[in-house]
Amino acid sequence: MEAGRKGWTASLVGLFEFIGENGILFGQTARFLASGALEGRETVRQMSLIGVNSLPIALITTAFSAAVLSLQSAVQLVRFGQGVYVGGLVAASVAREVAPVLTGVVVAARAGAAIAAEVGTMKVTEQVDALRALAVHPVEYLVVPRFLALVLMLPVLTLYADVVGNIAGYLVAVGMGVPSGGYLQAAQSPAFVRYEHVLLGLAKTLVFGAIIALVACQQGLRARGGAAGVGRATTNAVVLSVMLIYISNYFLSELMFT
Repeated sequence: MEAGRKGWTASLVGLFEFIGENGILFGQTARFLASGALEGRETVRQMSLIGVNSLPIALITTAFSAAVLSLQSAVQLVRFGQGVYVGGLVAASVAREVAPVLTGVVVAARAGAAIAAEVGTMKVTEQVDALRALAVHPVEYLVVPRFLALVLMLPVLTLYADVVGNIAGYLVAVGMGVPSGGYLQAAQSPAFVRYEHVLLGLAKTLVFGAIIALVACQQGLRARGGAAGVGRATTNAVVLSVMLIYISNYFLSELMFT
């Protein structure tokens, strides 16, 4: 009983520490951004690493997820003579949920892990302490470029994913017997999806990008214990980022689309 109570207490303390550290990190990052303190070259490098290198896997993941969605929708709706509505359902789902969420999850798994491993390695090898000794704030040098790169590049990746996902859904639906013209008409119908829905889907990714950057950097900066500690930080960064993306997605969807 006593051991269980201590376990719950430790978990609760860890939760508050996580929230507090991320809140402080966000405040420091916002302060440096507001003051114009920006490592331009490092930011561009991170935008390339996070955006360009993550594009293929984001497109493949979204394309096949949209294809499955189109397949399942077509199987059911064609049976009842309502196949023309597949385009609207797929377009709305891809714009609102599939492309933003899956792109965020893919980037969290790929870029979030890389950021946590890189920052964690710098922490355990005392390179972060060396930055402080040189009067360079670690948040300004390490966190701000990665935060800005993720917030800027995730909407761009999602926009490409929107296009590829809709193309994949169209090809599958037509192959399942859905009329091409009917599919395209429904996909462009305001009754299913409007331009503001696409913009709101992209707006979600701003939040997802901030979550990935803050969690990955926070876990990296608190890494302890050599290589094992870096491994734990990397795993925690991915797991926590993905969980928070799904949790925040519910509340963002509730706010934006209801």
